[in-house]
Amino acid sequence: MTEDNPAVAALSGVLMIPRTRFAVVLNLAISVIIALVGFGLGFWQGMQALPVILATILTFAVTFWVSNAVAVALESRSLLSQARVESSPTAASGKPSAIWVANRSLILSMGLLLILYLIVLASVPSFRTVLNLIAFLLLEVILVVAFKVSRVVTRGRSAFIGLVVLGVLVIISSFSIPGFLSGANIKAILLFSAFLGVASVGQTLVALMGGLDLSIPFVIGAANIGLLYLIGLKIPSWIALGIVILIGALIGLINGVLSFRLQGQALILTLGTGFAVGGLVQILTSIGSSYSGNVYGQVPPWLSNFAAMNGTFLGLAIPPAILFWILVAVIVIVALRKSIFGRHIYALGGNRRAAVLIGISEFKYWSLSYTLSGAFAALTGSMLLGWSGGGFIGVGDPYLFTTLAAVVIGGTSLLGGNGGYGFTVIGVLVLQVLTAFLIGIGLKYEWQQFIFGLLILPMVALYGRSPHIRAQV
Repeated sequence: MTEDNPAVAALSGVLMIPRTRFAVVLNLAISVIIALVGFGLGFWQGMQALPVILATILTFAVTFWVSNAVAVALESRSLLSQARVESSPTAASGKPSAIWVANRSLILSMGLLLILYLIVLASVPSFRTVLNLIAFLLLEVILVVAFKVSRVVTRGRSAFIGLVVLGVLVIISSFSIPGFLSGANIKAILLFSAFLGVASVGQTLVALMGGLDLSIPFVIGAANIGLLYLIGLKIPSWIALGIVILIGALIGLINGVLSFRLQGQALILTLGTGFAVGGLVQILTSIGSSYSGNVYGQVPPWLSNFAAMNGTFLGLAIPPAILFWILVAVIVIVALRKSIFGRHIYALGGNRRAAVLIGISEFKYWSLSYTLSGAFAALTGSMLLGWSGGGFIGVGDPYLFTTLAAVVIGGTSLLGGNGGYGFTVIGVLVLQVLTAFLIGIGLKYEWQQFIFGLLILPMVALYGRSPHIRAQV
């Protein structure tokens, strides 16, 4: 193929065909190899011939199209970079320092991934297999491709990387852990994703405004024991649930008002509020009881069915909590993108000074974001009561870290104005699939937390470079 013919160039762009013959041949070879590997694995696992053949054809077609699309994107970027270099005589792109600056996020991410692999390799003897080594090398290759392609993706960059990571995790886990793609395991992943997803709604809204809410785990724990305590007082369960959510919203409102008045202190203030709420609820619920931090009682059957693994919806073996989270996700995503509320949230998070000048009330939306955060945290604590069957103040402890991790890994900037709940959904799924993978290979909880922490670092490097919203004009 030639780059000099405009018609050929236009056709290449439309059909996603690279301009160079070498790229086409390379992509063809890669697609054939991947298709043949899948073909062999299909017959090795005893599948019928027709599904294997159809899957092989589909795998070849999708792989060839995707690899061509990647090649076209990289060619376009290469031409653009070449034009910039030619227009800038002082450019020194070949120097090591320039290479580091241009690829530091990728280099750091690959290095952290190598560290994670070595840690798991040293900690879990059963992980030391050739298949897992191949999976690790494949993950490194896909990471390079994802970073390079993401540079030419002008919209949805974080979603693209998140989906790539999620897909790779699912593929590697399905090969490494027997039964990973079983119905029961998928149901468990989605159920725990629902809990984390509902808890992360408020954190996403607050992050879009440039804030943080560290009271979420304490409100979750307080709602968990508070709801069962109210039910034990013979208050109807639906009314008790409404009271708990309203109290959670009130706590969020207090956080919003106080943190707005004390600009820049939201992190410390919400953490202090969380400790106070958790302690106060333990004091109130332990009056006349020797079990501080725990409440025992009968969980309503409807709540158990709503959040339990064996819950059903209209006769289907699907926990209603999963369907509820899907409904919440759709409403929040649409509201953020289409409603006045969402547009004002993005405006204030992106450039609050300009938003205030055009008449948007910063206090109103800041307080409302924290109010919703408190309400969704209380709702999460109530859902977890249906799952566990008993009240425990520490049930929200894991959500101090994971709500932040889901937001950051999904690609929502903690500096405000960029991201959204759709990105958080991807982050939630990545975290839960990764958790299932680490549990499946036998890694202990403390190692899981360590790996989650390392996972956040490259994500912050990717999405956290913009200046703070207060510094923007």
